[in-house]
Amino acid sequence: MARFIQYDRYQQYILPPSVDEWLPEDHLARYIVEVIDQLDLSQLTNRYSRSGSEAYHPALLLALLVYGYATGTFSSRKIERATHDSVAFRFIAANLHPDHDTLANFRKTFLVALEDLFVQVLVYAQTMKLVKLGNISLDGTKIKANASKHKALSHGHIEKLEVHLREEVHALLAKAAKTDQQETNNEHDLPAEIARREQRLQALADAKTKIAERAAQRDQQTQQEYINKVARREAQREAGEKPRGKEPKAPETGPQAKDQINLIDEESRIMPSHEGFVQAYNGQAAVDVDSMLIVVARLTQQTNDKQQVEPMLNELDKLPSELGNPDTLLADNGYFSQNNVKACEDRNITPLIALGRDTHHLPLDARLAVDAPAPDSDDPVVKMAHTLKTKQGRVLYGKRKCTVEPVFGIIKQIMGFRQFSLRGLQATSGEWKLVAMAYNLKRMHILMAG
Repeated sequence: MARFIQYDRYQQYILPPSVDEWLPEDHLARYIVEVIDQLDLSQLTNRYSRSGSEAYHPALLLALLVYGYATGTFSSRKIERATHDSVAFRFIAANLHPDHDTLANFRKTFLVALEDLFVQVLVYAQTMKLVKLGNISLDGTKIKANASKHKALSHGHIEKLEVHLREEVHALLAKAAKTDQQETNNEHDLPAEIARREQRLQALADAKTKIAERAAQRDQQTQQEYINKVARREAQREAGEKPRGKEPKAPETGPQAKDQINLIDEESRIMPSHEGFVQAYNGQAAVDVDSMLIVVARLTQQTNDKQQVEPMLNELDKLPSELGNPDTLLADNGYFSQNNVKACEDRNITPLIALGRDTHHLPLDARLAVDAPAPDSDDPVVKMAHTLKTKQGRVLYGKRKCTVEPVFGIIKQIMGFRQFSLRGLQATSGEWKLVAMAYNLKRMHILMAG
């Protein structure tokens, strides 16, 4: 007869059980609690009132959120349920069960403070000898907004809807007048129907106003670019050179028919991605090449990465001095511009930004060839182009793809974060910082184990 291990699901304990005994010593949940307990949370605790009922400690709620994001549990309702179902969540919550409203309000209220906590985690990593700024890899990824692209309206479509709704309002008013004359009951609540359409017309008018405000900002930028182009061509003519290409055309101003706004999350934008066009934000990350830790995380509404170099450099400047100074910035061709190269040079950072598509599988002769002599030029773009062609430059730039892109892969595929839970640029920026902090703690746990 086969022998089996006996079990009893209703076994009584002589002494109260401890969840601490049920969790492995090297578990990620333990590490997250350990690190968060080292952070200065006064910026959070000082915002709590000393009167009223007792509140859950911010360290407990923060640890629940960070572990949730690190393991793919983003919903406050699912985190609440996990404090009952999961040993790891039970350990973090110390057998308490904060409800989903408490978790959601905490996340929404303290998202701005996450920027300081994100930096504190980096400083903790530096004290553990896990990170030291050196070579930085920069890239961006599109993260879906908490809104459907089908809820986006273009300026041209809004104008068509306005005409249609006004016709319906006039028809309903005429019907209401006819009904009043006949003094008969009507099965439709005509005043309510008219009011509903007028509310939609007001919402469409508000949407057009916001599109016009965006267009005004864009017009200011495009007009300045046009002025700069004209000035450069005039300078070339004065120097006796013939400007190349066609004469620049003055930009069209005002809202265009294709300008869009989303009625659910008006601060998100339609962006191209591997899945086609999606309603999204552009998540930027600067990753330390050696440790693969995110050192700067920033969210933007702009689709084009070319405008993100200087803002990311400004964020790097804000990092504490003990983290060191970056030596080299690696970025793909989407970030290239003369201004971006110069911005790196001004900060004593060596830029390695691709000037075009990379050539894969160089011929053997090209790989073994001796590096060409350095050019006799002060132009930073010329110097960068030479560095990219050297053996050392090719090896260093080759690390770009195998550092920042795997980070995005882990965030989207392993952690499962592909869409924001919150809406609006400020809230989603805080959530992006929370995602980056959760990734960093997950990565630090692996580095410590190694």
